[in-house]
Amino acid sequence: MKASVGILVVLLVLLLAGNMVMFTVNEVEQVVVVEFGNPVREIREPGLYFKWPAPFQKIIIFDKRLLNYDSAPKPIYTNDKKILVLDNYARWRIVNPLRFRETLLTQAEGLARLDDIIFSELRKELGQHTLSEIVSENRETLMELVTERSDAAARSYGIEVIDVRIKRADLPPENEAAVFNRMRAERAREAMAYRSEGEEEALKIRAETDLAASRIKAEAVEESERIKGRGDAEALTIYAAAYKNASGFYQFLRTLEAYEKSLNENTTLVLPADSEFFKYLGGVK
Repeated sequence: MKASVGILVVLLVLLLAGNMVMFTVNEVEQVVVVEFGNPVREIREPGLYFKWPAPFQKIIIFDKRLLNYDSAPKPIYTNDKKILVLDNYARWRIVNPLRFRETLLTQAEGLARLDDIIFSELRKELGQHTLSEIVSENRETLMELVTERSDAAARSYGIEVIDVRIKRADLPPENEAAVFNRMRAERAREAMAYRSEGEEEALKIRAETDLAASRIKAEAVEESERIKGRGDAEALTIYAAAYKNASGFYQFLRTLEAYEKSLNENTTLVLPADSEFFKYLGGVK
């Protein structure tokens, strides 16, 4: 009986000792082994590991996954002396847990240091640009620069900054109306300038069109007169030839044309009997 109890006690002691010297690291963890408060090694791969029992050594666990940083809104000054309240966020991770433990100790201190770094880079970069540049399509390029510089500054703490973004960029309430009115006035001036340019271009196009139409019309009239002249000349040639070959018939034809133009139902002519105009009507009863 005493032997069984003794074996049980030994097993319990061995189990407790095993728990004190053995530990596991899973896929989302990375561990720093601390010896009397000083970091001595880091473990970044999952598995079963051994250490000296406390108080000689203990482990500090850090998250290996991508972490989020969400800052409280803070004001900055733009290059055109405007106050802009920024609400930004970032994604980051611990890539050197040993350095992180040596310089920052805890993850909470890491977030505080990250906040200082990112806001400093935001203030420095955005302070070189105007309000309209920050809120326009240039924001993507500006954020890439801030991310790059924040990452370079955070590397000395074992931190990698993946991405920095502006969640919101608001004006202080007292400045919103003034800035809005000024921006509206600027847009109105731009619109007026565009309209003036459009009207000037329209007048130029209409003038060019009218000139081209007049030129085309003049050319058409000139060509019409030219064709008409050729037709009249050909007609005179034909009439001359006809008169030469059959002068009597030509005279008769011309007389008929004169009758057609001069006589109608209500026409009364008083002519002498020997009138040339009456010659072909003398025999009409």
